[in-house]
Amino acid sequence: MGGLTSHEAKRLLQGLRGLDIVGGDVVEVSPPFDSAGITALAGAQMLFEILCLSAEALVQRRQSGRLIG
Repeated sequence: MGGLTSHEAKRLLQGLRGLDIVGGDVVEVSPPFDSAGITALAGAQMLFEILCLSAEALVQRRQSGRLIG
């Protein structure tokens, strides 16, 4: 208790759209302590948002000529 909810964390990540995100990480997911899989699902959702942000940033870098290749 005392941290962000999954919904708040997801909205926070979505609010970073447009920034030059190059990566991120997901921590605090421990399958042995998550028998219902709720934390793993939340972690997967956060990872998806991070991947989307970094993919969008990659496209923006390519379109602006800041990335060759």
